[in-house]
Amino acid sequence: MHAAVAVFSMVLTKRIIPCLDLKDGRVVKGTHFVQLRDAGDPVELAQRYNEQGADEVVFLDITASKEKRGIIIELIKRAADQLFLPLTVGGGIRSIEDIQQILRAGADKVSINTSAVHDPSLISKGAETFGTQCIVVAIDVKRNYDTKIPGTIITLDNGEQCWYEVVIYGGSKPTGIDAISWALETEKRGAGEILLTSMETDGTKKGFDLEITAAISERVGIPVVASGGVGTLDHFYQGFTRGKADACLAASVFHYGEFTVREVKEYLQARGIPVRL
Repeated sequence: MHAAVAVFSMVLTKRIIPCLDLKDGRVVKGTHFVQLRDAGDPVELAQRYNEQGADEVVFLDITASKEKRGIIIELIKRAADQLFLPLTVGGGIRSIEDIQQILRAGADKVSINTSAVHDPSLISKGAETFGTQCIVVAIDVKRNYDTKIPGTIITLDNGEQCWYEVVIYGGSKPTGIDAISWALETEKRGAGEILLTSMETDGTKKGFDLEITAAISERVGIPVVASGGVGTLDHFYQGFTRGKADACLAASVFHYGEFTVREVKEYLQARGIPVRL
């Protein structure tokens, strides 16, 4: 009985996840994935979030795929040795061997993005080899207002219509792929979670792109992590209520000390969102 209750409460709990974008082993933050500023040492920052009650931490080596660099195994080992919360690692993961290396180094999950678009079988093979719980597919999207191109048309709050296109290589290359169709395919292939970032809102502090977050959350049966654009406490609340996300991810508001993870969770709890405090 107690176990069932525990599992039930875990399912309902919404997660807050600090994201550390990494370049050359340092944490950086930009707007629309450019104009990067240094934000500190990744392990020190992750430890701080650990103490504040973060549910997970994500390390994203944001230029790894673009620059064809390998993975930062030593950094993962150092973080895994010192952290007591789940660690997801993404960036430059191109093969089953890469996934294995990262998990062996101490990560709990891997996040694949560009390579999953190039080779969708990487999702299926990864899920079969390591379990769906280890495979996160990161989907970066951008609005495309050319509604003649086949895509799932979404009407925005301002009445405009668009579809959302998957972009790769850190948001720099459009693919022509409809984001909603891709999300459904990743789930079918065995992804355990989707990390959704909208290029429209990333780094703007104007809030998540709620239209695409809700559209994907409503259509898939796996957790969706909302990412890109947090600037206020209310944005987290909107991500869960209007965006229907299972988790909210943020970077600069945490890195530059605007909020602590605990402040976010206390705010959400006061507004009726179930969180782990």
